[in-house]
Amino acid sequence: MALSAGPLSSAGSRRRAAGTHLSEINVTPLVDVMLVLLVIFMVTAPMMQSGIGIDLPQAETDTKPAEEGLTLTVTKDQYVHIGDATININLLERRLVEYFANRPKKVLYLQADASLPYGVVVRIMDITKKAGVEVLGIITEPVDVVKDKRK
Repeated sequence: MALSAGPLSSAGSRRRAAGTHLSEINVTPLVDVMLVLLVIFMVTAPMMQSGIGIDLPQAETDTKPAEEGLTLTVTKDQYVHIGDATININLLERRLVEYFANRPKKVLYLQADASLPYGVVVRIMDITKKAGVEVLGIITEPVDVVKDKRK
């Protein structure tokens, strides 16, 4: 009886049993972490989509941009924004010259807060003309015209 199959098979089964327990991954903590991250993302995502808050002056005429062009926004704190980037007013002319360097149409739309002093808006308009802007449009908010329904 040189061969004994009993102890070898029991030692092998112990190794397999230990190996199967180590190869199984508990995914419950992973799912918990992923759900927490999902909730955090869902709560913070709407906050990240806020734009530049300005109070546009009102006008009765429609002033939506008809052509493609660059939109320049000036906030009530006199910060100048091109897209999402804040630009120093002293560097605005250089930035505009760089932007319009290879463009055939030099169209700029100005969104300025209603509470800005007139002099600031004129200064911005002067800088844009120095930069070579050919068409300067001013974006306003439409007036809610209330019609008198008394007869």
